[in-house]
Amino acid sequence: MSETHDPKDAHAGHADVDHHVRAAYYVFGSLLVLTGFTVAAWTLHLPTRSAITLALLIAVVKGSLVAGWFMHLVSERRLIYWVLALTAAFFVPLLLVPVLTSSSALHP
Repeated sequence: MSETHDPKDAHAGHADVDHHVRAAYYVFGSLLVLTGFTVAAWTLHLPTRSAITLALLIAVVKGSLVAGWFMHLVSERRLIYWVLALTAAFFVPLLLVPVLTSSSALHP
């Protein structure tokens, strides 16, 4: 009743694990490099709007890497992307409501 293990299957399993570990190292390295870009962007002393735009761009890329790889959204089905898009479609206007309804924003 003992099963025989084929060495080819074991090698395929190790290769798959090695592939995932290597990809995790690449994502980790990318996050480190992007953190360096964030620090370098701070030292540029850009105008406020440019600095915020650059910081948000770097943060979106880093957040996408974290969500895609470490939260395993890369391998999810299409439904999860539609749910995320719907959430973002409602979240962004909610963030803009205070800005658009503020009296100082309407009358500069």
